[in-house]
Amino acid sequence: MKSLKAITSRFRVPAGRRVRLKEYDTDWKGEPRADEEAQSMLADGVRRLSKMQERLYAQDKHSLLIIFQAMDAAGKDGTIRHVMSGINPQGCQVFSFKAPSAEERDHAYLWRTMKAVPERGRIGIHNRSHYEEVVVVRVHPEILQGQQLPDDIKRDKRIWQQRYAQINDFERYLTENGTIVLKFFLHVSRREQKKRFLERISDPSKNWKFSSGDVKERGFWNDYMKAYEDAFTHTSTAWAPWHIIPADNKSFMRLAVASIIAEKMEGLTLDYPMVSAAQRRELLSARRQLLEEK
Repeated sequence: MKSLKAITSRFRVPAGRRVRLKEYDTDWKGEPRADEEAQSMLADGVRRLSKMQERLYAQDKHSLLIIFQAMDAAGKDGTIRHVMSGINPQGCQVFSFKAPSAEERDHAYLWRTMKAVPERGRIGIHNRSHYEEVVVVRVHPEILQGQQLPDDIKRDKRIWQQRYAQINDFERYLTENGTIVLKFFLHVSRREQKKRFLERISDPSKNWKFSSGDVKERGFWNDYMKAYEDAFTHTSTAWAPWHIIPADNKSFMRLAVASIIAEKMEGLTLDYPMVSAAQRRELLSARRQLLEEK
């Protein structure tokens, strides 16, 4: 995994850089690597994450928020399942953000995200997130017009710039209070998405994953790419960077995500809490009592 650091660093979007997704490969996977080797390295990454998560939970000072955004069939669910397979469920929370409920529509758009921010000691995973409000809502302006907002806000041409600033302030607030924010865009090609859609249609065990609306959304592909490019350009910050991960090769995608998360966690000062002298005496007393039991 250490050898991947130089590779995965190239996926990080520098703050202030104009993003053009066509400049990011969807099928790049570094040096030729057999799937068996990738699986072995992923398993090693999962073990590292498990160890660091245990310390994160015990220390109870930091939390980690991992955000996944992607086009349909990019592999968000599979990546979450594989990368987090060794994590203690007590220390991990996964939230999938779908269309807002009536209650959520009656609040500011960041409200439901704030409700799902992980508490200290835990890892929170957001499968889609508040970024839907500057991607999906931008691609489909009728959604914005249907939101419970004052008309002057809906008509304001600066609304996207305002939301980028609000998101940056929100994520800065989280990081300044001990929450580490990692954001991943699983960058799948239109060609690979088509292949995976056809597999879902052909395989009865995967039919449930497919919706006719998925094909309809493909018609907005270029609009989505533009919306994502603007979002990454304006919200990849020093405190909450975006990582654009090649997603055509699932093995490498999962390996890259696991490596970046492990590197970030290992960069924190995560230690088991130290016991005081008085607590140590209590432990030794308890040990003696247990050993003396008949």
